[in-house]
Amino acid sequence: MSLGSPWMLLWLAVVPLLLLAYVRLVRRRSRRADRLASEGLVPITASRRGLRWRRHVPFALFATALVLVCIGLARPTMSFALPQRQGTVILAFDVSNSMRADDLEPTRIQAAKAAATAFAERQPSSIRVGVVAFGESAVTVLRPTAVKAEVVAAIRRLSAGGGTSLGQGLFTSLSTIAGKPLQIDESALESEGGEVDIGFFGSSAIVLLSDGENTSRPDPLQLAEVASAAGVRVHAIGIGTPEGAVVEVDGFNVATALDEALLTEIADVTDGSYNRAGDSATLQRVYDSVDLELARVEREREVTALFAAAGGLVLALGSLLSIAWFGRVI
Repeated sequence: MSLGSPWMLLWLAVVPLLLLAYVRLVRRRSRRADRLASEGLVPITASRRGLRWRRHVPFALFATALVLVCIGLARPTMSFALPQRQGTVILAFDVSNSMRADDLEPTRIQAAKAAATAFAERQPSSIRVGVVAFGESAVTVLRPTAVKAEVVAAIRRLSAGGGTSLGQGLFTSLSTIAGKPLQIDESALESEGGEVDIGFFGSSAIVLLSDGENTSRPDPLQLAEVASAAGVRVHAIGIGTPEGAVVEVDGFNVATALDEALLTEIADVTDGSYNRAGDSATLQRVYDSVDLELARVEREREVTALFAAAGGLVLALGSLLSIAWFGRVI
């Protein structure tokens, strides 16, 4: 326990002074009772009737109440270990040229950003959200954080351009979850797949927002196997339409369409889910499926009110006992 205003404990010096005053009062009353008894005005048995201990109980309670109030004035804080469900979600954005297509209004990339922003704003403080952007390569835009404003700002900064490597997006997302750069040999991926050991992160998930068109290595299904072995689910959100659209890239018109088959397969490998953007319940289902772990979190709380309440209760108890036994408060 720590104190915010420790100097307030100086008021505790009043307690021994009150104790001395009480002792003097008790002695004075005792001498008076003895004098009256010797004069025959009060029966001796009445002044000695087996209740000596009772007369000290109210004062002991009053002194205890004063000590509790003085400690409360010092603004004590205590550390409580509270159970809290925690998890990490990585929003992995496809920012390739195909995401500039307008088969979703106003464009695929804008639709993905709107969906991810809505998801981030709904998360409780126990969920940390990170942002990864991938095209032909991938980069961690924001490490996992519980600050929603930072997540929203990172999403808004994204812009589209370049090719697509779903494998790079998954690889960088796993590195972000692990909190360190991972090294995975492509030959090991091809020979062992999901047997590549990167650790276990069972309370983490990747939300993959993409049109599913993959144009670069590594193989996203092999990375999905790695994610599955690490306990990380991949929830794929299809951005676009199967009918597709035409987007201009470097002066050329390029046809692009949503590849739901690949995104579904990636999700299935990790026991995740696939949904097309536009379903209002999609992102909520993604959150509900994150397997959160229960952790004990240390939190400092000021407990002034508890000490004040305890002091008040003890004071009330002392007053009631004094009135019941002696017909007076002191």
